[in-house]
Amino acid sequence: MQETAQQYTQRLLGHVEGKDPLRVQKETPNKLAALVRRLSKSQAARRPAPGKWSIIEILAHLADAELVISWRLRQMLAANGTPIQAYDQDVWAETFRYDHRDAKRSLETFRLLRQNNLDLLNSIPKDLWENYGIHSERGKETIAHTARMIAGHDLNHIRQVEQIVKNGKSRTR
Repeated sequence: MQETAQQYTQRLLGHVEGKDPLRVQKETPNKLAALVRRLSKSQAARRPAPGKWSIIEILAHLADAELVISWRLRQMLAANGTPIQAYDQDVWAETFRYDHRDAKRSLETFRLLRQNNLDLLNSIPKDLWENYGIHSERGKETIAHTARMIAGHDLNHIRQVEQIVKNGKSRTR
């Protein structure tokens, strides 16, 4: 059964509870780089189960998601109350052939876009953190809420990558 938008939100926010969302976001690229540094292309391309993404696909998703976040943040800052269009990550993964992407390039794209987004978030005055957009599936989301969601999304995917790496190592022993 697919989770609802509310369940998804609660799951991501649960990952980041008690943590500084901007610190989590800042640390994510380095954590991912450390996890994948010694993996071969075949290890990074291995799917942990049918219908589940490989590390290559997760990294491509993170790069594209960061691009989407970049646009959403700017829209919310420039036009408070703006509509935010949802997208189907699985359609993007298939359409943009995440399984054929280069892991290092995806990670570098993610790193650059993330730094740009963090620079933006660190530059805006506190009152703009309450600017919001109306997400087509999840409703009203402020900049502050979005920052927590991004951090929760990061932690969710870091855990997935950690599990894939761990399971891959146990199979080779």
